[in-house]
Amino acid sequence: MMAGSGGSAVAGGPALHIPVLGNPAVDFLKVRDGGAYVDGTFGAGGHTRAILAAADCKVIGIDRDQRAIALGADLVEEAKGRLTLIEERFSNLDAVARDAGFDAVDGIVLDLGVSSVQLDTAGRGFSFRLEGPLDMRMSADGASAADVVNAASERDLSDIIFTLGEERHSRAVARAIVKARASARIDTTRALANIVASVVALPPGDIHPATRTFQALRIFVNDELGELVRALAAAERILKPGGRLVVVSFHSLEDRIVKAFLADRGKPRSGSRHAPEPARSASTFRILTKRPLTAAADEIGRNPRARSAKLRAAERNESSPQAGVPSGLLPRLPRLTDVLKGR
Repeated sequence: MMAGSGGSAVAGGPALHIPVLGNPAVDFLKVRDGGAYVDGTFGAGGHTRAILAAADCKVIGIDRDQRAIALGADLVEEAKGRLTLIEERFSNLDAVARDAGFDAVDGIVLDLGVSSVQLDTAGRGFSFRLEGPLDMRMSADGASAADVVNAASERDLSDIIFTLGEERHSRAVARAIVKARASARIDTTRALANIVASVVALPPGDIHPATRTFQALRIFVNDELGELVRALAAAERILKPGGRLVVVSFHSLEDRIVKAFLADRGKPRSGSRHAPEPARSASTFRILTKRPLTAAADEIGRNPRARSAKLRAAERNESSPQAGVPSGLLPRLPRLTDVLKGR
């Protein structure tokens, strides 16, 4: 997620956006000459620019947003062979790195959530502040938020909004959506925001009533939590011994997943009580942040979105990757295919 405009010249051009917690993220990576790094959420290129400026290294930038990749073309040219941009999901970052010619990498940074560029583009449908199509897709394929809102059952809508948005008025919101769509399809951000605001009353100065509902739909449509779990496992597979993983999250569910994954991988895994002792797996990460780093007051003052940011970092050791992922990382939710059928 990115902050406002400004920044110093990096890799031959001005940084259009500054990542939240960008400096500590790059510091934790310990960028070195000759190293190879993955920016799994390229966005507007803030982390990539900083990494390229820190050393004579190479970066693989990944983003599922075709527009982000296209806008990064100038940076690719400025980097003079040190940057490769790939349109792909970051859950496939290990395969992307290998396809780019790297059997292992020295560092990976993941800056989760939606970028300011996406939020501020009305046509993407991420923001309730701007009138636009109710889309919210980070890529050009798959179901949109409008598809979900107009097809899901009241129960599924309530579960999605409560679980992913932590909205305590989720039942009222779902009921209002179902009632409204009986008269006319809900296809715009303004229409949905007005429906939510009609049933969610918040004190003056609090967040917009539709904030949590929009967040929940965006996370669900893009399978953001599932992508994160798969990306963490991919990072474990592709990092070199001594390689660093840095994750910046903006949502409590994301942070809990990162924390739980690293806690699991930071200690030896016990095998089955029926299995012999040698079957136990060694830890694969050394946790570098006992508590997550948060943004300082001055950064929050410049960019209120930094208020919820948390950074966690870990260093890969020499143990072989563990199979599978810890159980219970993902919340129980209906499948998108079932939701679209109104089941």
